[in-house]
Amino acid sequence: MPRNDEFLYRLRAANPIESVMGGYVNLIRRGRNYVCNCPFHSEKTPSCTVFIDSDPHFYCFGCGAGGDVITFIMKIENLDFSEAVKLLAQRSGLELPQDSYGDSRLAQRKTRIYEMNRIAANFFYTNLVKGADKSGLQYFMERKLTPQTIKKYGLGYASDSWDELTKLLRSKGYSDDEITDAWLGSRSKKNDHVYDIFRKRVMFPIVDLRGNIIGFGGRVLDSSVPKYLNTGATPVFDKGSNLFSMNFAKNADVKRLILCEGYMDVIAVNQAGFDNVVATLGTAITPDQARLISHYAEEVVVAYDSDGAGQKATQKAINHFADVGVRTKIIHMEGAKDPDEYIKKFGANRFRILLDSSNDATDFMLDKCEEGLDLKTELGKVEFLKRASRVLAGIESPLEREVYISRTSKKCDISVQVLKAHIDTMLRKNRSAERKSQWKNITTSVAYRRDAINPASEKLRKEARAEESMICYLLRHPEDARQIAEEAPPEIFVTDFNRRVYSAMLDKMMFGEKFSLAQLNGEFSPDEMGRISGIEARNREFSINREAFTDCADVLRKNKKTSTSDGDLSGDDLRELFKSKKK
Repeated sequence: MPRNDEFLYRLRAANPIESVMGGYVNLIRRGRNYVCNCPFHSEKTPSCTVFIDSDPHFYCFGCGAGGDVITFIMKIENLDFSEAVKLLAQRSGLELPQDSYGDSRLAQRKTRIYEMNRIAANFFYTNLVKGADKSGLQYFMERKLTPQTIKKYGLGYASDSWDELTKLLRSKGYSDDEITDAWLGSRSKKNDHVYDIFRKRVMFPIVDLRGNIIGFGGRVLDSSVPKYLNTGATPVFDKGSNLFSMNFAKNADVKRLILCEGYMDVIAVNQAGFDNVVATLGTAITPDQARLISHYAEEVVVAYDSDGAGQKATQKAINHFADVGVRTKIIHMEGAKDPDEYIKKFGANRFRILLDSSNDATDFMLDKCEEGLDLKTELGKVEFLKRASRVLAGIESPLEREVYISRTSKKCDISVQVLKAHIDTMLRKNRSAERKSQWKNITTSVAYRRDAINPASEKLRKEARAEESMICYLLRHPEDARQIAEEAPPEIFVTDFNRRVYSAMLDKMMFGEKFSLAQLNGEFSPDEMGRISGIEARNREFSINREAFTDCADVLRKNKKTSTSDGDLSGDDLRELFKSKKK
């Protein structure tokens, strides 16, 4: 793919990393830089740093994600390099250079799927409103949906035809392989023809945050199974990472989202005047979906069905939202099994009151502790207190914990001091266990973690550390690149990944006017860019001078001579390598 480094420089300048990342996460100023909870793994304490200096980039010390603003967009939006460049150019109003950043093969494949999905959505919608089979339209009318809502969500109907959609897509120039790639068609067992996957179902288009139709959900109108059928995994769709109606909810003017269980619940709540409503796509909520919600909301109201499955799913949701620091409240619906039925029975105003009076997640969990117990008996009280103590010990806020301890002690008619002392003991044990677990994870990680990016470093730890130090020196002294290339050429490196990084840096420094880590983007994958950012971030506190650089190069030459070295670099070695030496 053609590159234009001057354009990329202007693109990054027009899209400050703190501004772009601030649209997805809550950035907190810390000195010259920013920190935030990493959007790529669940955490309660910020481990992701956004460095605001001459070479702006981010790095997560927890999961290793990192890179420049383009890398961030690639990871957060699941885009390839050219797609991320186009998105940032559109965001900042820059015009792409002619014949630059053309679509990659994957980008072209995604574009074709988006086009097919758009054709399919129009086909399903036309079938619904103008087709001879009115069963789909009758279903939506019975569910009290208005024509405006049907149009807003692009609802449709897949007729009882084996290949009507497949024939339409073929007529538009799409191959059978492309149709199956989009999960709109499937091959027969004999592999001699392709047939439509969605048949005789009402259809719900699934739209991403940028307005692309990425998949469909289809519901049968009879007793057939499966009742719901969702698009399978494709290059543009993963049901565990997306949310139905998030394209509308993200624009809501409140920092609260309503989480429902199904498509019709979401549509009914939205039609009643609540844009801030979403649903998972046929699965219990995932950590990825919880993190996505945390980018747009500070509080989630869980409005799952009141049956056993809904209550079980509510418990999982509470845990996932706690991991990403989102407050959770629970709706308790009486007289209806789901939000759709509740709104039909009692109206939008009653539902709004229900939202505002929803219970805290702690109340929900404490209520669950009572299930199957008779609190009038001593045995029931003791078992309840055992269950409740685990819930109370999990409350992070000391003030909130005190309130619930007081309430629980009154419920069981025991001393507040006794219950508090018991919870305090549990907290000390939990903290001790957590510290031991963290230390075990750290030591296990150091000893046994497999390095998929630079596997040679597992046996050549001392040499890999020396290589990283040389890379850091080069980053800080790009003006020395030509001399360094003669003194320590890439050939002396012993690990493949570090050699690639070092070689690419030298090449760009010697033949370009200004170097930044961002210039490596597109040549290295997002995960590799994270590793490169980590090399820089983890060594910021070390002072690496030219003599230390030469010492590191000698370590590599020694390995080349002996071809055997699997030791680790000791603390004394590090101090010797990095200490300043008087000339």
